[in-house]
Amino acid sequence: MKRYMAISGLLAAVACAPPDGAVVRSYYGEAGSLIDNGAFGGAMMNNHLVMTGERSYVVDLANRFANEVQSTVNFPFNSAVLDADARDKLREQARWIRQFPEVRFRVYGHTDAVGSAGYNKALGLRRARAVVGFLASQGIGRDRLEAVASFGETQPLIVTEGRERRNRRTVTEVSGFVDTSPIIMDGKYAEVVYREYIESAKAASDVTLDAEVTGNNE
Repeated sequence: MKRYMAISGLLAAVACAPPDGAVVRSYYGEAGSLIDNGAFGGAMMNNHLVMTGERSYVVDLANRFANEVQSTVNFPFNSAVLDADARDKLREQARWIRQFPEVRFRVYGHTDAVGSAGYNKALGLRRARAVVGFLASQGIGRDRLEAVASFGETQPLIVTEGRERRNRRTVTEVSGFVDTSPIIMDGKYAEVVYREYIESAKAASDVTLDAEVTGNNE
């Protein structure tokens, strides 16, 4: 019986063998031919964020940040130096960020169109890193800040080949939640999104009506 099975297997292999010179490509490929490109698990993570509602809360919080503070700062030509106006805006950002310790942020760098694409990409990244450095100096943990790869000149606000200050900018955005935060571990994203932001409150008006001051009820 064993001899019969061996002969049968040999005949099957010969029958399936390709003709001489033919190239055979396995559907599965040889072992190790497929290398993870970094996207493995991405679909599962996306589904998780949608199902838990985290993604929508990140969007809501990002919109709130953009509405309550100035998320964009601008730079001098061919420079990553923060001028006085930029530092004032970043102090405002830092006050907001300090009151939301469960939130992570990304800083995107941009340039105008003057200079090569490669140079501008590097310049945009230097600007993003300058912003992260300043925010860190204001008491924001670097583990909550990320200077991402620069967009360089590819996303101008004003389409022009010349110098344009509005294109020389960084943009700070909410990127997600700190996974190790106790409140986030309990899934209480809404408590973070709708937390009162003290700095955004309007100061009480000191204007009084004449009738209240003089007692005149006419």
